[in-house]
Amino acid sequence: MKIAEIHIYSHNLPVRNGPYTMARAQVWSLDTTLVKLVADNGLIGWGETCPVGPTYAEAHATGARAALALMAPDLIGAELLPVTLHRHMDSLLNGHNYAKAAIDIAVHDLLGKRYGVSVSNLLGGAVTDRVPSYYATGVGAPDDIARLAAEKLAEGYPRLQIKVGGRPVEIDIETIHKVWEVVRGSGMRLAVDGNRGWTTRDALRVSRECLDIPFVMEQPCNTTEDLQKIRPQVSHPIYMDESSTSLNTVITAAGTGLVDGFGMKVTRIGGLHPMRAFRDLCEARNLPHTCDDSWGGDIIAAACTHIGATVRPDLCEGVWLAAPYIEGHYDLENGIQIEGGHIQVPTGPGLGVVPDESRFGAPVASF
Repeated sequence: MKIAEIHIYSHNLPVRNGPYTMARAQVWSLDTTLVKLVADNGLIGWGETCPVGPTYAEAHATGARAALALMAPDLIGAELLPVTLHRHMDSLLNGHNYAKAAIDIAVHDLLGKRYGVSVSNLLGGAVTDRVPSYYATGVGAPDDIARLAAEKLAEGYPRLQIKVGGRPVEIDIETIHKVWEVVRGSGMRLAVDGNRGWTTRDALRVSRECLDIPFVMEQPCNTTEDLQKIRPQVSHPIYMDESSTSLNTVITAAGTGLVDGFGMKVTRIGGLHPMRAFRDLCEARNLPHTCDDSWGGDIIAAACTHIGATVRPDLCEGVWLAAPYIEGHYDLENGIQIEGGHIQVPTGPGLGVVPDESRFGAPVASF
């Protein structure tokens, strides 16, 4: 089975009750990029990549489409095999994992349809049909975030991620304490996500002044060097998120004991094929991690859910979806959604979602 056609789409995803606020970004709508692969036997596969604006990571929407357009002519006729296709893409373009991920996801969708199996089976087999999710609050006033924590606890979320940073650290500390007053004794796990927004000084102060509150400190500072500096001094586990840009970085961070887990994005690392390797590395080192993405619709959501379903349950920190923050679905019948803080794994072949491509308009490029 070979690639016969590649079509690239741009689609706008407005943020419900926006903006969505993080330490280094505030977004009202997101520009997602979708890829439609047509195989030489007529089967169709879909992929997606959606950076959260141009400042969250070294990625942006127009960059994804430019990278895809550069590679696409040389991908026509390529075999639909993840290993060889990744090597081929790497020979055409250095880096730009987030763009290559859209091709990778579409390939897995195609292969699943070709063999009549789900993507989770292609990735080794699901260990659950109901994957835990978690809710990310956005940066907000302490009382507002505490009220939101109570709502999400009542909805059944097993984990809450408190966004912090980009403001006086005293407000972040107050927010953490007020959320803990709400969830204490409930069993809900907490992550405090700085999105690179704290200095090392701030991170050390937060850990010291929240010593009695159990949470993981996710990407508190901007660089790996910052994490190395605070690692021996903080009393909370450190998870790496934005700095985990490749399998090479993950191997180093895990092997040196720099971190206690990861917040991993499927598109950041290049798609489902490298994400499978990441999952196995984490299991070898007994490191918890998430399987999510920065933003996106049903295609991204399905990809994250499928890989999340294959993670050893005690290491699965959840799958984050943008679904609660956006309106509507690409697939009205099988759209991915969170119910009771968990996500039902799609049951159809491939990703298990079939988007209504009329929603996307004409392709911005076709090959």
